[in-house]
Amino acid sequence: MTLADLIRLHLVDCDELYQLTLKENQWLKREKRPPDQAWRDRKQAISQRWSESITRLREYPRQPDERGGTALEQARERCLQILHLDRENEQLLLRCSLSAPSVKVTASALPTDALKAYAAASVSRD
Repeated sequence: MTLADLIRLHLVDCDELYQLTLKENQWLKREKRPPDQAWRDRKQAISQRWSESITRLREYPRQPDERGGTALEQARERCLQILHLDRENEQLLLRCSLSAPSVKVTASALPTDALKAYAAASVSRD
């Protein structure tokens, strides 16, 4: 496999991960909650494939004059876009977790009866 082939395959992985990350971003903004487990599993699998393609590119034995050209530059730009969007998604996920609905305490959930019982028990022992 040539460097050009590796870069082409890496670009496919980059585009797939970017599209998934973009959809995740839109989901988080619209739904204000994290995606389900199936979505996270899919993203994990694509991220793993993306990471492996980066490793293959790094390990490819290059000649000093072999650069990768515009395709490699496109891959770099797409990787930066993915990282930027993923950072934004992390912030949105944090906001979702911090703004999770709080538990409302109702009058029936207050432990006043239990407190009265403990108070009565401690008074009767004295």
